[in-house]
Amino acid sequence: MAHEKTLKLVTNLDRAAIEQRIAAVRSAAQAANLSQLAGLLEGIEGKPRAQVETQVKSALKLLGTDAAHQNLAAQLELVELNLPNLK
Repeated sequence: MAHEKTLKLVTNLDRAAIEQRIAAVRSAAQAANLSQLAGLLEGIEGKPRAQVETQVKSALKLLGTDAAHQNLAAQLELVELNLPNLK
């Protein structure tokens, strides 16, 4: 029986925590030779919420339903849920 990791649903991340998660996804994308994904998440720190939202949504669209990168998509979905917290 296979066990999958579950992602704890957190909706109170502040800007620093959101940016930290995005940086982690970017690093994982670079390590997995997903340069297009890493590029979409480059330089996101400090940008206004609308720009961050656009880049995160583009990254999620790029990942699509690729099961091989489900963990990256899950992390970005968590970021997306927390975007209203950006100030």
